[in-house]
Amino acid sequence: MEGLSAVHSRIAEIQARFQPVTPRTSTSAAWAAAAGAAGLTGTSAVGTVTTGATTASEGAVVAEARKYLGVPYLWGGTDPRTGLDCSGFTKLVFGNLGIELPRTSSQQATAGRAVASLAAARPGDLVFFDHSSSRAGIDHVGIYIGNGQMIAAPQAGEDVKVQAVGNPTVIRRVLPEATTPAAAPAAAAALAGVPYADLFARAAGRHGVEAALLAAVAQQESGFDTSAVSPAGARGLMQFMPATAKGLGVDALDPSSAIDGAARYLSSLTRQFGSTELALAAYNAGPGTVSRFGGIPPYPETQNYVRSVMSKAEAYR
Repeated sequence: MEGLSAVHSRIAEIQARFQPVTPRTSTSAAWAAAAGAAGLTGTSAVGTVTTGATTASEGAVVAEARKYLGVPYLWGGTDPRTGLDCSGFTKLVFGNLGIELPRTSSQQATAGRAVASLAAARPGDLVFFDHSSSRAGIDHVGIYIGNGQMIAAPQAGEDVKVQAVGNPTVIRRVLPEATTPAAAPAAAAALAGVPYADLFARAAGRHGVEAALLAAVAQQESGFDTSAVSPAGARGLMQFMPATAKGLGVDALDPSSAIDGAARYLSSLTRQFGSTELALAAYNAGPGTVSRFGGIPPYPETQNYVRSVMSKAEAYR
């Protein structure tokens, strides 16, 4: 009988461990209404890593993950209208970008390919943790966004949020390896004689930004001077302010890093504002300023900047 009691006790312990946590009713209900209105109704199905027609980029993953900030944590949750758990969140984000992940964090920790250390991590990488001392193995996952931070669905009573990464147990990269598409040589040829033409072409291919536009921004910002520093403190070929460069994980004085970062940033701004002109305005004056004015701000500097870059890009085509 003692043996039977021990078995029943162990079963009860396991069942208790895996009981869903009831989300906070008021927060969950409020989120459900807001999410429904915003169209955030994604769901996930169990599956292995498969890449669909959509080509995801680092910037796209971070932008998609940010859409779910504030969603309440829900154990077993895969629907943002009601709540998400850590692996439900990561599966949803990547699924929306055409990359199907397994359902649980322990399964996801075998997807893709290993990243050696946090120093080698890129935005969009998955960071995994073993937080439980009672059982071995991965039990938590988040999405790295650069600068030592991740977005994750932490635990019951909290929401999807940005937080410090700390010391991940495992880091995996599930995004496809960046490749130079067939159009890149043609883009580089079109920029013949332009400094760093090959870097503009490769970054354009990776992030879906026109190479001519990147070259035009570099000409406008620094005159192709990789060591340029503005009176306001913007640095390098693409004139990143230190805080912006840090947030993007960019070395502003390294042309390869700066051009790739500018391409990622412009791609993100174009998706956010819906046009190249507004993306350029945001690059110059800041996204908050463009949002506040609902268009190109009424600043002569920004208006001239947009016109000048667009004119230079047209000349490079």
